Amino acid sequence: AMTTRSLPASPQAAVHETPKASLPGVPMFLLALACFAVAGYGLWRVAGFQELGHLWLLPGVLAGAFIVAGLYMLQPNEAALLGFFGRYVGTDRSAGLRWASPLYVKRKLSLRARNVNAPTLKVNDQRGNPIEISAAVVWAVKDTAQAVYDVDDFERYVQVQAEAALRHLASQYPYDEGEAEGGTVTTLRGGLDEVSEALRAELQARFAKAGVTVLDARLTHLAYAPEIAQVM
Repeated sequence: AMTTRSLPASPQAAVHETPKASLPGVPMFLLALACFAVAGYGLWRVAGFQELGHLWLLPGVLAGAFIVAGLYMLQPNEAALLGFFGRYVGTDRSAGLRWASPLYVKRKLSLRARNVNAPTLKVNDQRGNPIEISAAVVWAVKDTAQAVYDVDDFERYVQVQAEAALRHLASQYPYDEGEAEGGTVTTLRGGLDEVSEALRAELQARFAKAGVTVLDARLTHLAYAPEIAQVM
C-alpha cells in the first residue's frame, strides 16, 4: 500500500507596518458637539409638540454618537494599530486626540524604550569552564505590525531570545586571557566592548522577527561559577 506524507507548511509571510492617516480629533469632537446640539434642538421641538422635531433629534444623536465612538488619544511615542474585521488596516503614530472610523478596532502599543534584564545564567564558556553571566538590553518596537501579528507575545519573545542569545554568546568566547592561547583571542572579561557589540548584533538578528530593534546591550555580571571560582 502506498503511503502519503504531508508536505511541511510554508513559512507564514511577515506582516509589515503600513502607515494609516487619521483625522484630527479636536475638530471631530466639536463636530460631535454640534450634532448633539442639533439633537437637543430636535428634542426641544418634540417637547413643544412641534412638527418634524424628530427629524432633528434622531439624526443628531446618531451622528454625534458615531463621531464620539471614533475618538481616541495617543501619547508621544505611542501608536494605534487599526483593524477591520480581522484585517490589519494600518498603524497611526500621530500623537494627540485623533479620529478614525468606529468600525476600526484600535490597539494601542508603546514605542518607548524598554529594558529587559536577563537573569544570571550558569553556562560554559568556549573552554568549557562554568561561568555566570547576565546582561541588560534596551529595546523598542520598530515595526508595530510585526510585533503584534508575527509573534504571539512580543515581550515574552524578547525575554526568551535575550536569554538564548546570552547563552550562545558565552559559548563563543573564553572567560579570560588565561583561557586564550597566546593572549590574542578576544575574551569575555577583556573584550567587553567587542563582546557587547557581538551580543547586540545577535540580539538584533533574533529580534527582527518581532519587529523589535536593539538600542543597547551590555553585560551586567560576569564571573566564574562558585564551584571553581576559588581554584581559578
